[in-house]
Amino acid sequence: MSTQGTTDPQGLFDQAASLHEQGMLAEAEPLYLRLLAAQPSSALLHHLLGTLRQQQHRNEDALALFDRAVALAPDFAEAWNNRGIAQRNLGQYPQSLASFEKAVTLRPDYALAWNSYGRALLYMDRIDEGMAAFRRHADMTFGTAQGPVDDLDIASKQRHDREQRDYQAGIAGRYPARAGHRVTGAAVTPGNRIGAAAWETAAPQIAVLDNFLTPAALEELRRFCLEEPVWRSSHRDSYLGAFIGRGFACPLLGQIAQELRASQPGIFKDYTLQELWAFKYDSRLSGINVHADEAAVNVNFWITPDEANLDPESGGLVIWDVAAPLDWDFDKFNNDNAAIQDFLARNGARPITVPYRANRAVIFDSDLFHQTDTIRFQEGYLNRRINVTLLFGHRGG
Repeated sequence: MSTQGTTDPQGLFDQAASLHEQGMLAEAEPLYLRLLAAQPSSALLHHLLGTLRQQQHRNEDALALFDRAVALAPDFAEAWNNRGIAQRNLGQYPQSLASFEKAVTLRPDYALAWNSYGRALLYMDRIDEGMAAFRRHADMTFGTAQGPVDDLDIASKQRHDREQRDYQAGIAGRYPARAGHRVTGAAVTPGNRIGAAAWETAAPQIAVLDNFLTPAALEELRRFCLEEPVWRSSHRDSYLGAFIGRGFACPLLGQIAQELRASQPGIFKDYTLQELWAFKYDSRLSGINVHADEAAVNVNFWITPDEANLDPESGGLVIWDVAAPLDWDFDKFNNDNAAIQDFLARNGARPITVPYRANRAVIFDSDLFHQTDTIRFQEGYLNRRINVTLLFGHRGG
């Protein structure tokens, strides 16, 4: 798209916006700069150039532009939200929280800002408030709709949703309240601890906790995963995802995260909850491919009854005893299977298999490569394998 000789401000703006939308950042940037030179008091232009530089990972430059945008237009909620993202990317967590709070105060119907606000609250270890913000985002974005949000495996997603609707109809009126509330007393089984010295000296850092949740918490979490329309992401190979920003954010999950940190200080130190999701699988799958996670500590636990598992020696997790290099980015240690397999082979990596058990938690260094073991479960909605993952802290400390 040629921009030579364009003098009409609206035409120049349209060209810049079009190039920006197409991801042609280097081409759009000089047009925004020309427009800003002519309109230095435009909050919108400062904001748009800020989003462009944010996409270029120039967060300090972006933050300066967002600062100018909100100074020019203090009620510009989108600029406050993007200001918070730039601050978060720069590690300015308290400041980012204040920016997101300003955005949702200005526009209580701004769903995206509620999602940003929830994540900032997690980073500040305000888990209960964060869960509430994520639920608000999900309610505003999805309502009670199950989806599909993604379209990688529509047939499997539709089959699950029919099964869930049938299940919901069958239990109608059985419970007085929706599932997922905090339980009275402990959610994580008291006294079920791993010593700090044992964790620090373990090579690789892998620990297994059976009877992870108390009976009341396990029953309540199973109810939540069976009843609530949170399985909004479909994936290839017939498994579904439930993510914190898409409704997998009940008060009970916050209680579990808080108690887990408190009960295992030698492992979790001052790490805060960074991410939370669950996967639900069809009866026979190979599971998720080998990958690592963007965190310091990974907690993976299973909640489907053991009777559903047709092979007690599998269905769990395979973890390799070598970690992803710290200079690998997220895309490489999650998606570059050829590089991962080559790295494992060159380092003589040894796989460690943890068989599936209901209410078993596997806690491990998130840098360790891992994958779902082969799944052979019984057919039927109640027998679908469900695992929950919590990630704490930042990769590399």
